[in-house]
Amino acid sequence: MIEEQGRVIARDGDHVRVRTQRRSVCGGCAARGACGTSLLERLFSRRAAEVRARDRIGVEVGDEVVLAISAQGVLRLSLAAYLAPTLGLVLGAVAGNALGGAASDPLGLLGAGLGLTLALVWLRGYSRALARDPSRQPEVIRRLGAEPLRVTLLEP
Repeated sequence: MIEEQGRVIARDGDHVRVRTQRRSVCGGCAARGACGTSLLERLFSRRAAEVRARDRIGVEVGDEVVLAISAQGVLRLSLAAYLAPTLGLVLGAVAGNALGGAASDPLGLLGAGLGLTLALVWLRGYSRALARDPSRQPEVIRRLGAEPLRVTLLEP
């Protein structure tokens, strides 16, 4: 499970809207001052993100909470986000080039554009289908600052 902290800003039935602050990926890295990722992070502002999450524990607006999402779902969507456009572009270019004959370069370029467009349309539908799947949605797993329940076992 991948976890992130945030503050509940709105309720909607059994879902809540949570604002999270994007954290640095470079915080614990010794080379953070010399790498490209650190430079890019300094160039772009760290804005807050809003996430819709399932709430099964009954949090209220203003509560600090921890969200969790399945690492497998994030991995699948990440893999699809990288592979689908790349495959669409390459396969479209190869198909256009193969069909082109003497005019293979312009048709290869056209095929690449068409393949990329089709891949992006598919990716949009795939991500929407995953967003509707309850097992792939972020979920509030605990409230921060809440006292843990203490149980004392008494011996007879």
